Amino acid sequence: MAITRQDLESDRLRTSLCSTPVASSLLPEAVLEQSLSDALARRPEDPALGGDVWLFGYGSLIWNPMVVHTERQRATVHGYHRGFYLYSRINRGTWDNPGLVLGLDRGGCCHGMVFRIPSHVVEQEFRVLWRREMLTGAYHPRWLRIRTGDACAPEQRALAFVMNRSHESYAGRLPDISVVERLRHAAGLYGPAREYLQQTLLGLATNGVDDPYLGRLWRQLQADDAERAALDDAAPLPACPHETV
Repeated sequence: MAITRQDLESDRLRTSLCSTPVASSLLPEAVLEQSLSDALARRPEDPALGGDVWLFGYGSLIWNPMVVHTERQRATVHGYHRGFYLYSRINRGTWDNPGLVLGLDRGGCCHGMVFRIPSHVVEQEFRVLWRREMLTGAYHPRWLRIRTGDACAPEQRALAFVMNRSHESYAGRLPDISVVERLRHAAGLYGPAREYLQQTLLGLATNGVDDPYLGRLWRQLQADDAERAALDDAAPLPACPHETV
């Protein structure tokens, strides 16, 4: 099934998961609401934004934000980097065959996109985000320092979802070969895991951002595909059974 904004607004995604093996990993609704309330309470005050807020996207939010926004810009977060650190048993995998999705983890920097959410719909749009990103509590919502444009631009704050390292789905630093295998074989409610990588690369490239790590993984996937195709082509045809008279 394809997940739509309407599915999130009506909380249909959570309802559809209540009778599946992942039900036990879902955050109780009260905990989800408290997390949302806490993030809104920490909302930074920036007179230049007039009550609007920035949302930082580093994965699927880049190419499928699903939130109302009036502006988008390239931005950089310092102190965190992007990686395939989260096993996905809903969006890009299943309980029996988890995929991998991106998370922000400590160290380095990350180039992505920020989306300006108007002040009068912040709570409404954040609730949609929480039902998309915070179902299992695998992320911590944080107001991170960002810079838009060049390095001389003033620092601002944007909401971002960073890895919860104590969560059971935190994968840590996996070797490329393990990441590629997960991306090749897994698929979930949002589609195949490899499509997630491809769309993120395309979304970054469209906005002039190059990510060597993601590019390396994609090239490895393609190389493995070519190798498997060559082996299939070289395999001998099965012998025909002898005809009997």
